[in-house]
Amino acid sequence: MFQPKKYFQAENAACLASYRETLRQIKKIHRATSRKPGRSELREYYKLFQLISGLILEAAQREKILSPKYFSTHPYEELRDENRRLFQDILPENYETSYASPSYCVKIFGDGFGQLMSFFYLRYRGYHYYARLHQKFLMEKYNRAFIEVFQHIEKNPLDYPSLKEAVTAEARKPRSEDHGLQIRQDFDPAFAYYADILMKADLSDLRYLFGYGCYISDREIRAAKFLAAYPRDRIKRLARQIVASFLQGFLRDNKERGVRNAVILMYPAGYEAIARQVVRELKKSGFQALVAQPRGGRVNEQYAYDHRFDEALFLDEGYVADTVAAYAQAAQAHSHLLERYCGVIFLEKFGEPPFMPQDKPESLKYSPEQLPYRQRLATEVTAIHERYCPRRNTSFTIISFPAPEIGDNFEQIFEDIVRINLLDSKKHSRLQAKIISVLDRAEAVLIEGRNGNRTRMLVNLHQLADPKKQSNFVNCGADVNIPVGEVFTSPRLAGTNGTLHIDQAFLKRLKFKDLELEFRDGYISDYRCANFPDPGQNRKYIEENLLFPHKTLPLGEFAIGTNTLAYVLARKHGIMELLPVLIIEKMGPHFAIGDTCFAREEDHVIFNPDGKEVVARENEKTCLRHQDPNQAYTHVHTDITLPYESIGRIAAVYPNGRRMDIIRDGRFVLKGTEVLNRPFDD
Repeated sequence: MFQPKKYFQAENAACLASYRETLRQIKKIHRATSRKPGRSELREYYKLFQLISGLILEAAQREKILSPKYFSTHPYEELRDENRRLFQDILPENYETSYASPSYCVKIFGDGFGQLMSFFYLRYRGYHYYARLHQKFLMEKYNRAFIEVFQHIEKNPLDYPSLKEAVTAEARKPRSEDHGLQIRQDFDPAFAYYADILMKADLSDLRYLFGYGCYISDREIRAAKFLAAYPRDRIKRLARQIVASFLQGFLRDNKERGVRNAVILMYPAGYEAIARQVVRELKKSGFQALVAQPRGGRVNEQYAYDHRFDEALFLDEGYVADTVAAYAQAAQAHSHLLERYCGVIFLEKFGEPPFMPQDKPESLKYSPEQLPYRQRLATEVTAIHERYCPRRNTSFTIISFPAPEIGDNFEQIFEDIVRINLLDSKKHSRLQAKIISVLDRAEAVLIEGRNGNRTRMLVNLHQLADPKKQSNFVNCGADVNIPVGEVFTSPRLAGTNGTLHIDQAFLKRLKFKDLELEFRDGYISDYRCANFPDPGQNRKYIEENLLFPHKTLPLGEFAIGTNTLAYVLARKHGIMELLPVLIIEKMGPHFAIGDTCFAREEDHVIFNPDGKEVVARENEKTCLRHQDPNQAYTHVHTDITLPYESIGRIAAVYPNGRRMDIIRDGRFVLKGTEVLNRPFDD
């Protein structure tokens, strides 16, 4: 089994003396904070430091006893209870009285100080991660930071600017070694901690789940039990489909991977039976899987929502420059790892109840002055990554499966989703070619709603120089993202106008009621929803969760989904609102706000199965990449789907004003595509 102690041996040895010394000092702090402080204003701070010092000392003890065999020799009940203790403070029933909650901290410490101390606490509530991987060198670093903050409040008056300086000192100092560590854990096949669990664990002995370090609920346990008993032939067929789709991404998009053969595999805890077979199929095709830390159970999404802008405490021009420089240095130092990377495979799950966040005034927000820094940071870090892992040399595949919380009929839903995921891609591509042939003669597409849906959009298309050899739309089967199928394009922004209305949408795991976006020349010009009684609060909700960090976004993609079977099965099970974007975008027209699907690879030529070049790979915004990449890309791509029952009409609009309907009253009416209506009738 992989032993993290050996992998991090050099780093740990270099700091061992300092690590031991910090623990001695923290033991003293733990004893000191159990007593009444000399200054009354420090009473609440002592309580927090007492808690954090206890977490540090407990983690140090755990680091001593954790071994590769720990999670196969301890009783299941003990491991389960231990796992839940690590996350108990942020469970919904405990969160409102936890230091992890900015609202609670503001009650205790006051505004400003409260947000700061909540941020400080978060640096240590996840400290057990370092202990599990025996990263003493990181534990030592955060121990020193803890001691320095405690000494600061002991020796100085409670002054917000100086306390903020002390609390954020570690976060404000980006180091190339920190970025290098992350690159190693993501891209180095020698870091095999999660790969060892996946490939060597006895999947019938569910104790292996607790070795991941993520939250394991009864739902992950139920999924693992279900899949451990799932027919092997079905799992093998799924794995073959997933890897074939990954390979198809190179063929479809005319990409050369050269000697690159390392694929990052991401999967949710409990779905190891599928993930393990994917690793085996990748190996058969000459690839090596880099297994990422699995995603655990849903703990408390409000917690993540409350802290999504914590970087506002220190985001400035200097921080951006330092981060970019540190990442560039780390990427250069580890280029030999990055240059083996050729893509990622995502196994996702869905079925959790939609999240309706509370927008708490105590949560940190970016100032208007900070937003350009946020954009610049994303652009420049992405550009560095692209230098070593260019999209023209990489593929990806994403597939999604139901989670047990989707309902009592989880097993039947799972079977139906597998059926959807295994649909014949070539058959759909032939049908979609008929739709594309009509759209490629058009200058625009008209989309109108019905049954109370107020959508009326005119999406402007690029003019083809040679329609016999060129196309505006990608014919997308089950390649790259599963399941089939859709046709999509990057619209012209000029002349794209109208209103997009969705009665209910779940975007980025958030619920939007009666969402309405108005477009003028391809950009969102106005917006509203009905989540809250106050219109101003609704606008703020859209600004923070759809537009952020921008004031507006372009229409980066327009697509027509053709997977009517997925739509019918979702209606049958009543799970429409629980489906992921990956599936729901195939169930009607969808509009992506933000970047196009070709961001950063606009100059890479791709072809449809019929040999035609797809030329609509950029728009008026991404053209700006030649002058200023900061202006060309938004780092946002959010798909918004209009379901079939809301579609009154989708029609190709020709230069002479004539229109040809593709969908009318929720059904495909274009000649040769009527077969897509069979699931409706069946």
